[in-house]
Amino acid sequence: MTNKNFILQRICNFAGKEFDPSSDKEVETVLLNKFNIALPQRRTLDESVAAVASDHEILDLILQYRAMK
Repeated sequence: MTNKNFILQRICNFAGKEFDPSSDKEVETVLLNKFNIALPQRRTLDESVAAVASDHEILDLILQYRAMK
């Protein structure tokens, strides 16, 4: 099983900076500013990210990270 810290490290490497993938606001900001990914309107951020997860590997990593306890 993949370690949560390892996933966090990969996310931050993709983003080129450290941020909190648990923070909706930070995720939205990084995705828009760094990757030019505008998330579709959904009930939750996780649903929005899942809707476009095939667009970039970081999206799948964010979902994995947010699903881990």
